[in-house]
Amino acid sequence: MNNYSLKIQYDGTNYAGWQIQNNAISIQQKIIDAIEVILKEKVNLIGSGRTDTGVHALGQVANFRTESELDLYRFRYSLNSILPNDISILKMEKVDESFHARFDAKERSYIYLFSDHKSPFYNNYSYYLPSISKFDFKYLNKISKVLLGNHDFTSFSRKNIEIEDKTCDVKEIIWHKGKTISTFYISANRFMHGMARTIIGTLLFAAEKKLGEDYLLEVLEQKNREEADESVPAKGLFLFKVRY
Repeated sequence: MNNYSLKIQYDGTNYAGWQIQNNAISIQQKIIDAIEVILKEKVNLIGSGRTDTGVHALGQVANFRTESELDLYRFRYSLNSILPNDISILKMEKVDESFHARFDAKERSYIYLFSDHKSPFYNNYSYYLPSISKFDFKYLNKISKVLLGNHDFTSFSRKNIEIEDKTCDVKEIIWHKGKTISTFYISANRFMHGMARTIIGTLLFAAEKKLGEDYLLEVLEQKNREEADESVPAKGLFLFKVRY
């Protein structure tokens, strides 16, 4: 059995996220449909992780298996010719048969973009927040350190009774203030549903109110989503990179 990995970029604006679901259009389904048109066989496309409705990806990774021996260049070209313009296969590789895009991933990273002025060119890919330039980014980076390491992120994730263990190891959080676009970067071994956007919203709330590290520790310890603040909009979030 041949195993192939794909590095994928997509604009999530018009999709209900990565994961296949009933009565909604997903990125995963679009790619599966395109692969099956070319191969004329059913495939199981495994993603490195789910992205929510409206979230984008610069470096999603997925894999599928087939008995066919594929010409990588021709297959990727054919795949991109079938896929809509908001989904692109950047790279395709033949990998070990045991490779699993989700379970073999060691670290995932996301970036979030803020724009400080209204622009039609930034609208679908950043959160228009005029006050972002007034935030103290040194303070944001300081209080963010509380969330580094292994913690139970129940308070920062959507309620999901299917997943009992919500412990994640957050490796890095970096806030960067730009002239027009400011960024948030986070990397961890795994992310819970809605976790990245809720962390961002809660950190902004804590910085604005000068609540500091103690507030964030209390939110973590409560293990209750209602203790954290509102999440930021999906459109500013990008799955940046998956490391194996």
